[in-house]
Amino acid sequence: MLAADVVALTDLPVSDTAAMDGWAVAGPPPWRVVADLPAWHQLNERLAIGECAFIATGAAVPEGADAVLPIERSLSDATGVRPADLEAAALLRTHVRRAGEEARRGDLLVPAGTLVTPPVVGLAAAAGHDTLHVTPSAAVDVFVLGDELTSHGRPAPGQTRDALGPQLPAWLTAFGTAPPSIVRLQDRLSVVAAALASSSADVVITTGGTSVGPGDHVRAAVAQAGGWFVVDSVHVKPGHPMLLAELPRGRWLVGLPGNPLAACAALLTLVRPLLEGLHGSKAPPTVTATLAAAEPGRPGDGHRLLPVQRGDGGDAVLLPSCGTAMLRGLAQATGLVVVPPGGTAVRDELDYLALPWPGSNVT
Repeated sequence: MLAADVVALTDLPVSDTAAMDGWAVAGPPPWRVVADLPAWHQLNERLAIGECAFIATGAAVPEGADAVLPIERSLSDATGVRPADLEAAALLRTHVRRAGEEARRGDLLVPAGTLVTPPVVGLAAAAGHDTLHVTPSAAVDVFVLGDELTSHGRPAPGQTRDALGPQLPAWLTAFGTAPPSIVRLQDRLSVVAAALASSSADVVITTGGTSVGPGDHVRAAVAQAGGWFVVDSVHVKPGHPMLLAELPRGRWLVGLPGNPLAACAALLTLVRPLLEGLHGSKAPPTVTATLAAAEPGRPGDGHRLLPVQRGDGGDAVLLPSCGTAMLRGLAQATGLVVVPPGGTAVRDELDYLALPWPGSNVT
């Protein structure tokens, strides 16, 4: 994100320039050729009436010239250069880019807070900038907790393959961060507390350990670090035990639930808005989806975040395999819908949280 406005340091273009390869001409035809102007060359003499110079696209139009005749719309012989037809003669004045036509020196080109896209970089360079002042991406450390987790191969009985560590880099880079460091930690309070104390990242993300069981140490580690909870669980399923804590020195911790779908729900509803705030970007506009079938309510679960496939017109179909530990439904989804505790009727319109990659159908 731009941290400062981008202002034009020069007129765009700097001078009158040719919009096409052709002839810079002065006065009525025919014209006598007196010079050849490649893009890097400028004629030091004024064209007199009846004279012309061959000119390349982007070259400065010489003084005295009042038009550019495209090379493909011209005829040239011993008598000079002339338009190939009446239409070419009528369009002469459409092929000169006038000085300051796009912007004048001092004009605001792009305001602070704008995402730095490739066209923004190109525009800034064209306007004379060599560097841009930007809001740096948040640095993120990820600590994967769970003594039962294995990181490769097929899990043995009593083990669970880590399904969060491999996908978190893609989630976080989609949210605008640099690729995070990912460290696997033992389920011991001293280990988790030491990791928090040694991290200098803007945001620490933990996976698992956010509940209140004997092997869950994130809350105690936050307390030892001098942090305090801004969000201490949410009445939603999946994702209930998600946490957000502020740490000393303006740092943040997000505790993701250990169950994969619950963690992904927390990524969309907690991590994404946190990073948008840190990066100075605007929240995306609210998007809705229309369910093709009724969904019964479950008041005890609060709101539910369920995987759907949403079409371009907004119609959405709920996907199976949406248990808190399951990823099969999400792997086929374009996003999540927010189902209220009372359930929904056929054709109800619900809030829709698009997944942060192509194919999420946010139109």
